[in-house]
Amino acid sequence: MAERIAGPEIERMIQLLARLPGLGPRSARRVALHLIRKREELLGPLADALQAAREKIVTCSVCGNIDARDPCTLCADDRRDRDTLIVVETVADLWALERAAALRARYHVLGGVLSPLDGVGPKDLNLASLVDRVEADRVKEVILAVNATVDGQTTAHYITDLLAPLSVRTTRLAHGVPVGGELDYLDEGTLAAAIRSRTEF
Repeated sequence: MAERIAGPEIERMIQLLARLPGLGPRSARRVALHLIRKREELLGPLADALQAAREKIVTCSVCGNIDARDPCTLCADDRRDRDTLIVVETVADLWALERAAALRARYHVLGGVLSPLDGVGPKDLNLASLVDRVEADRVKEVILAVNATVDGQTTAHYITDLLAPLSVRTTRLAHGVPVGGELDYLDEGTLAAAIRSRTEF
């Protein structure tokens, strides 16, 4: 067992940082050292921000986003297209689409995907409220912005069947060659999807 090189406070900070995605023990030590060196400029404000987040952040009761208010900032925005609802797996997916700024629509966060192998069924996802929202808000189009994985596509098909009785247009994100992508570096599945989804030039 390796000896401790710092006091328990620093060791705990390193252990907690190492739990973050993309940070292993070595990276966590580097981050911890940087934060400690910049105590006044970074560590104090970061600790305050984390404490405020812990106390104030809630899950939006309408869409499932996270924010310091409920309904969230996006749901409270009257300028958003009320006819279109974008369905995403996670809040991270919602944030990615918002950064792209391609469409000012409303969102619905599922909280995951159907995955029988992992024991995730329809009741474990935010599906009942999706149907309620589509019906109550008279949504005209539901965009299924789920990942192009087996579980993501299974979930998309399930939602399509769920919404079939309602008069709502159901679409999905295009699959294929990314902007700036080179064909030589793409996998066969992506290339096949791009060929099937080809459009007029």
